[in-house]
Amino acid sequence: MARSWPVQDAKARFSEILAACEGEGPQIVTKRGAAAAAMVSIEGWRILSARVAPRLKDLLLSEEARTDDFVIPPRKRIGMRKP
Repeated sequence: MARSWPVQDAKARFSEILAACEGEGPQIVTKRGAAAAAMVSIEGWRILSARVAPRLKDLLLSEEARTDDFVIPPRKRIGMRKP
């Protein structure tokens, strides 16, 4: 379970939070009682950043995204507008 730190304590005891982050896992910083940020070790950050979803551009350009089975819906006939 992540430990919670008020922002005032986080400022004053940064090195303690860093040590707790490395030893215990992610640490939560709260602002007015609500979670505002999380501090994680560099190993934790690397794991999290490796899990980031691919960009839309990469998905669209990938071979898996290509298909010839697209269904084009029929268009409705629209009459001319009256002037």
